[in-house]
Amino acid sequence: MFRALGKKKAKPDTINEDRGILVFENTTEVIRAESILKAEGWKIKVMGPPPEIRSGCDLVIEFPLIEELSITRKLSEINIKPTQVVPINSPLLEPVDLLLEKEYGKYLMVRAANMKITVDRATKMIVNVSGGGCPDVPYLAGEMVNRHLSNAPQPRDIGYTLCAYALQLAYDRVVEQCSV
Repeated sequence: MFRALGKKKAKPDTINEDRGILVFENTTEVIRAESILKAEGWKIKVMGPPPEIRSGCDLVIEFPLIEELSITRKLSEINIKPTQVVPINSPLLEPVDLLLEKEYGKYLMVRAANMKITVDRATKMIVNVSGGGCPDVPYLAGEMVNRHLSNAPQPRDIGYTLCAYALQLAYDRVVEQCSV
């Protein structure tokens, strides 16, 4: 069984902070918005959308609701407009954490959305990359499998799809877990 890496409850410094979700037309907008907002210092997190508001994109950005006006204004400056801004005022609107991990003896597998990466903890070699349905998944796997974590290319540097983005999240978590 997988175990979720993130906690559903707010972090201690955001316990009393109301949160909202930004919903976008496509994944490209989510990735661009994430880069801009993080560079500007906002505490945001890319998550999976709750089923009640799922539209076309498989990602949303969770953000402090008090920052809604500033965030939407900043995004508007770079011509990114969320299709919806939804306050999280119900357990049904909780976004879904994208990361899950599973131990298989000496192997660690981390799943982010539909992408999975498996590493031999002892050697820190990537033994498998799988999942997703994007056309670049075989290429990503071919470039990463049988490579040491410290020598493998970053998925964000060699792929441009939602699968590459998700694999980057999983890769970052594996690196963190294996302390490379």
